[in-house]
Amino acid sequence: MLEGLNSAANENETNWPAVSIIRCFMYLFFEESSLIGSMGEIICLNGRKLFWAEMKTQNYQVSRGWQPSHTFDMSWENMCCPCSPQIAITITEARQLVGENIDPVVIIEIGDEKKQTTVKEGTNAPFYNEVGDFFWGRHFLHVLIGSFKVDLGTVYAQPGHQFCDKWALLTDPSDIRTGTKGYLKCDISVTGKGDTIQATQKTADTEEQIEKNLLIPKGFPSERPWARFYVRIYKAEGLPKMNSSIMANVTKAFIGDSKDLVDPYVVVMFAGQMGRTTVQKNCADPVWHEQIIFKEMFPPLCRRVKIQVWDEGSMNDVALATHFIDLKKISNEQDGDKGFLPTFGPAWINLYGSARNNSLMDDHQELNEGFGEGASFRGRLFIEIAVEILSGGTNSTEVEVEQFDVPSEIYGEKFEEFLLFGTFFEATMIDRKVGDKPITFEVSVGNFGKVTDGVSAGAGGKKKARDEEMEESLLHDKDDEMCHKLGVPLASTTHPERPLITGGNRNYQYLPYDERKPCICVRSYWGDQTFRLYSSNTLEKMAHHLVSGNQIPRLRCSAEHDSGMSLPPEQASAIYPSFVSCHSEAMSSDAKGIVQQQKKMSLDEMIRATQIFIDKIRFLVDEPQNTVPDVFIWMLSNNKRVAYARIPAKSILYSPEKDQRGKDCGKIKTHFLKLPGKRPLGWTVQAKVDIYLWLGPASYTHHIMDNLPVGYETEIPSSASSGHSMVPSPAFLRYKNVHLFQLRAHMYQARGLIAADSTGLSDPFAKVTFTSHCQTTKVSCKTLSPTWNQMLLFNGIVLHGDGEEIAQFPPEIVIELYDDDAVGKAEYIGSTVAAPVVRLADHKYEPPKLSYHPVYCGNLSGGDILAAFELLEIPDSDPDRLPPVDPPDVSQIYPVPANIRPVLSKYRVEVLFWGVRELKKVQLLSVDRPQVFIECAGRGVKSSVIQSYKKNPNFSVLADWFEVELPENELLHPPLSICVVDWRAFGRSTLVGTHTINCLKQFLFKPQLDLQATPRRLDIAETEKGDLESEFNNFEDWVKTFQLLRGKSNDEVHADSEDRIIGKFKGSFCIYPSHEDGSLLDGGQPHILQGIPPNHSVNVLIRVYIVAAFNLSPADPDGKSDPYIVLRLGNTEIKDRENYIPKQLNPVFGRSFEIQATFPKDSLLTVLIYDHDFVGTDDLIGETKIDLENRFYSRHRATCGLQSQEGYNAWRDATKPSEILTKLCKDNRINGPFMRPGEIQVGTKVFKGQTVFTEDENGNEVPVESYEHLSLKVLRSWEEIPEVGYKLVPEHIETRPLYHKDKPGMEQGRLQMWVDMFPKHMPLPGPPVDISPRKPKGYELRVIIWNTEDVILEDENIFTGQKSSDIYVKGWIKGLEEDKQETDVHYNSLTGEGNFNWRFVFPFHYLPAEKQMVVSKRENIFSLEKTERKIPAELVLQVWDFERLSSDDFLGTLELNLNGFPRAAKTAKSCDVGMVVAACEENKISIFQQKRVRGWWPFIKAGELTGKVEAEFHLVTAEEAEKNPVGKARKEPEPLEKPNRPDTSFSWFVNPFKCLYHLIWRNYKKYIIIGIILLILVVFLVLFIYTLPGAISRRLVVGGT
Repeated sequence: MLEGLNSAANENETNWPAVSIIRCFMYLFFEESSLIGSMGEIICLNGRKLFWAEMKTQNYQVSRGWQPSHTFDMSWENMCCPCSPQIAITITEARQLVGENIDPVVIIEIGDEKKQTTVKEGTNAPFYNEVGDFFWGRHFLHVLIGSFKVDLGTVYAQPGHQFCDKWALLTDPSDIRTGTKGYLKCDISVTGKGDTIQATQKTADTEEQIEKNLLIPKGFPSERPWARFYVRIYKAEGLPKMNSSIMANVTKAFIGDSKDLVDPYVVVMFAGQMGRTTVQKNCADPVWHEQIIFKEMFPPLCRRVKIQVWDEGSMNDVALATHFIDLKKISNEQDGDKGFLPTFGPAWINLYGSARNNSLMDDHQELNEGFGEGASFRGRLFIEIAVEILSGGTNSTEVEVEQFDVPSEIYGEKFEEFLLFGTFFEATMIDRKVGDKPITFEVSVGNFGKVTDGVSAGAGGKKKARDEEMEESLLHDKDDEMCHKLGVPLASTTHPERPLITGGNRNYQYLPYDERKPCICVRSYWGDQTFRLYSSNTLEKMAHHLVSGNQIPRLRCSAEHDSGMSLPPEQASAIYPSFVSCHSEAMSSDAKGIVQQQKKMSLDEMIRATQIFIDKIRFLVDEPQNTVPDVFIWMLSNNKRVAYARIPAKSILYSPEKDQRGKDCGKIKTHFLKLPGKRPLGWTVQAKVDIYLWLGPASYTHHIMDNLPVGYETEIPSSASSGHSMVPSPAFLRYKNVHLFQLRAHMYQARGLIAADSTGLSDPFAKVTFTSHCQTTKVSCKTLSPTWNQMLLFNGIVLHGDGEEIAQFPPEIVIELYDDDAVGKAEYIGSTVAAPVVRLADHKYEPPKLSYHPVYCGNLSGGDILAAFELLEIPDSDPDRLPPVDPPDVSQIYPVPANIRPVLSKYRVEVLFWGVRELKKVQLLSVDRPQVFIECAGRGVKSSVIQSYKKNPNFSVLADWFEVELPENELLHPPLSICVVDWRAFGRSTLVGTHTINCLKQFLFKPQLDLQATPRRLDIAETEKGDLESEFNNFEDWVKTFQLLRGKSNDEVHADSEDRIIGKFKGSFCIYPSHEDGSLLDGGQPHILQGIPPNHSVNVLIRVYIVAAFNLSPADPDGKSDPYIVLRLGNTEIKDRENYIPKQLNPVFGRSFEIQATFPKDSLLTVLIYDHDFVGTDDLIGETKIDLENRFYSRHRATCGLQSQEGYNAWRDATKPSEILTKLCKDNRINGPFMRPGEIQVGTKVFKGQTVFTEDENGNEVPVESYEHLSLKVLRSWEEIPEVGYKLVPEHIETRPLYHKDKPGMEQGRLQMWVDMFPKHMPLPGPPVDISPRKPKGYELRVIIWNTEDVILEDENIFTGQKSSDIYVKGWIKGLEEDKQETDVHYNSLTGEGNFNWRFVFPFHYLPAEKQMVVSKRENIFSLEKTERKIPAELVLQVWDFERLSSDDFLGTLELNLNGFPRAAKTAKSCDVGMVVAACEENKISIFQQKRVRGWWPFIKAGELTGKVEAEFHLVTAEEAEKNPVGKARKEPEPLEKPNRPDTSFSWFVNPFKCLYHLIWRNYKKYIIIGIILLILVVFLVLFIYTLPGAISRRLVVGGT
């Protein structure tokens, strides 16, 4: 295909968001990055329902909600990838989360989008078997527990594009030294259009080992150390001189272009984190010397580093360029000393982006941001990447930016002078829209050679001179010396030429180069690192030789790829061999292994091993440390850039060693110039140039023109010799040797072309362009497989140069296909290129052979053209001495000569007309009288007309035939067209749809292959993984189904659209040489009718069993669905709307339906899953369609699956196994079955088994002979029958994907079901199988908390200093948190002992078979329906310290899985932490088996023992609980005695006096008595002293009187 026509964009890296998962709050991030480098993260946080101030306004572009168990399903409509991917994340559970009494919740972030699970209260092992929702107004103040990051590119690269049932290791990014914070079990899948998610076997809990099932890619170590990733930014050169922002352009208009306006800084993104350097003001050659340090586990789950250079603006920052570095390409994952960590540079990375046309705005800014192929060199960046493994860990994962010292030898790189030489031999197919202004071609490497962009002086890495004038004079001297040495001046542009109109096609122009071929010559300076490109070229040629089947080239040292540091050769000599040896040993050992095992390996295994080896080589071809930038060819019109071609420098790099030389060096190659940026639909090529390019060190200048076609003379314009012109004039190569040729384009036919008309057909014609000539074929009306049989003659083709060179490297021919329209211009539908076969005048003529040339329309495959092209030299002596041509027809159209056309033979084509199905309306009217036309190579046959499509869509005449001449070479067989028309009133016919069969090989009749091939053996377990159609080839063993298409398919949107399918035709074909028709007919019956059943109507009883669905796509805004079943068969529709299952993405339906149907009218069964809505119409989730007619008539007997010997179902079929066996023998015309005791013989095959069984009749065992079991064994082994054996459909449960028409090719979930069919004329079967889901059984768990011991004491008495606790126990069953129950408080426990005698009663529903508890409850107050979830039955007991004036203190917890918890200790002394932490499966018991258990269990907090509890568990069924009820706490019935608590057990708040007695009187009694006595004495003493003076006075007075 044309180079550049469908070239993949080098910088077109698909930007995927990235994911993160767990916060307690668990947190899952998806950040924006590329396909290989998209990062996701899981974070676990501790949530409290408070306001979160950081909440942002949400503008989600999400078309899905969450998927099960806790599934996040997201689609991006604006992602830069071929189709919008669907990302599904299932959060199952978390374990071993750190923290005390935490409330974990998982948050997922994808870009700006967030989703979360519900909060699980008070547990370190939450189970998330539920559906989350968006952050609609709910905010949290959270504490981070742990996070995990995963790259979506890594997920997509996994088998099946998913991680299934894997454990994500959680770490705290703020302090990674603390180690693992827990594990989160989740599924992550990334799927696009056409991708299918593989069903994987879930791991049983008992078998699960977390460390061996981590969420990491295969080959990664389970324990990954932390590492520092250093990205050192040294400097940049050659950045665009002009600032891209609007304000900068306005500033530039005022101050001119006198100084640099760009203010650059570098942004590095890795693993969901970003770091940036400082801004260097007004500098296009900035120097930073800054390093950005990332911390991430190694190996990282993010493969790519994204490096962007930005320009700081006053209003907004603008990206200047983007570059990606793949860590896998700069590291070696081998073990031992052969591997090495990611290592890059210090080296230059070349930056590419948009080209400037001096406009106010950058028209292609997206190219600078990494979207699309860079169209121009934008400078280069000197960086280094290094990795350091951390042994002691680090505090935080925050990005660090810091200065670093630069060693002096880093800038000691030697620069080498390079010369780029090119000669334009042809410039044609220039788009007419370019205009008639003079056209110039510019060839540049780096910034050397650019003439229109504003770039800095040191653009290419050349050393700057101290003085610009001195530098300029030195350059002129060097230019003169180079011109004299080379013979051509240094000029990067061609001379302006005014284009001329192409003969035969006014849409194209060409430049009349004729004998004067313009030359360009560009000198540049780059680091001496060409050995890297030499190695890359050698590896590329090695891979090419392996693919082409040539002899494998010998490995040599220079062929090895280098990922080492970019140092000069003398410094790299010590490092480079070590890297070389790593790859050489690995690759040579792989090659030796393939050679040694070739005799033991099959052909397919050999091809696979070789392909893997080739892929390894190709992986090493891409050199990340590419010093020399790519070469750009720009077409300029009126000094404005129009179109470009980008050529890797290594492909044209010269080396004396042939193996190291670029594959296109010194060769004339055709390049198609294209528009920059996103290209529109249709023909996007702007010009075609044939150019000779040579790039190499200046020391090899004398080899520049070695491979030029001989016979030229160098012509140097007079203006170039002076050397004083600012823009030197280019030189020319003048070829005096003129050769006259005639081109004959033999356009025979085409197949599989793109439909460009609304009818689904096209009116194709071809334009053949060669040099400056163009001719057009005739138009073939209304066909996708035109047969032109036309020879186009191009006379007077003038080519210059040596004849032998022209014969070896002729100019290429471009063939364009168009659809002719009566109104408007023709529509482009594809193109291809071809090289003509050249015959010189002195060579013997041999007619060319027709061959197929693939056609492409953009990225779409547009069919093939069968053609041949020959370029015949016209002899000077006898111009008429050319091979004769056949005479033209009346339209002067020459046919393809008979000696070139294929050799034809007569074939007979038998056609089976069975019927048409699923015809849609055409031109607003229903199809009622369809007829089918079959055409091949101009001959055909038509079917009978169906008189009423609605009553009977089958044809009345089953078979017909026609004879046609087909090529003897099967590869050249023309296509076969199927055309369906509808006959309407007044004899009008309307085209309904068409189908084209491009390959007829599948219908060629070969008697030796008849019924010999048998399908592979299929087990029931395999069938359950998918649908039966994929396992049994759509049951097309008797008839084929062809899709009828209508409408356009000339773009990517409509090419695979289901809207183009207008219906289906059922039939088949049998093709064989007609001279054998007599021997191949059996009694006059066509081969096509052998084994075909009659097509009359059949009444059938259909039983549809819908078991369950899983991974349904959410349809409600809250990320949930309310699914129910709808069945459609013909005019019958069954809606099971009243039995919808609320809020479920994994519903278990367990429903069966019976439908009366009539084949063929009711043959398509559609099972739809709808979402029930109370308001508005119900939403379709997905649907699956089953062709029941194909199953009914198939020889594989898909009407009712054969029961397995060990099956649990009763025999469902209406006929017994022996009857089925007898009918099979009769239909296949084989002898048997012969039933004898202990064996059954079918043909020559004998099956042995038991045929005598015993039955109990009235207590006596009576032998009974039965051949049904052995007959069933024969049926299950029917494929072993010689010659006629084939696989019969076993008993099965299909797992069918569900699809939605608005999301084509993307699964919306899967449905488990099966279908049984029974003809009504046969005996009716028994009752349908009961598959209703199991009903959960009601249980009641009675927990009695007797006592506690050794509970830690949290409180301290302020008076006595004595420690105590106010103990109480809280209990609940996980999932039933609203039924939490608490004991009363044992106050003032001084020893940790608590006495309770308290009963908890927990009713719940349980499924014994699934060992899960069923919880049905409304998730919030706005929920109208209860959500049913299945979770493990786990009991949680917690001990708390009661606080009156503050929140209670958590002391410890005990979590017991009721299906398996450790045995109880008999005494408190024997109870310790080890009995729970280190309990093995043998020491665990189930309450569902034991029913009643009592003993001691430990309370644990942070891994330490914080108490012991004596409890009794008693499990009873709901019926037993109703007969023998008990009361909660200590209430009736069966009340418990009050505990015998110490007198100190009371509440001081309720009993203050009692508190004084126990806390003060009992401890300070004697002190209180002494104090009271002393107080009384003091009072008496005070009173005595107070009254003594008065008493003495009175005594004296009284006594004195």
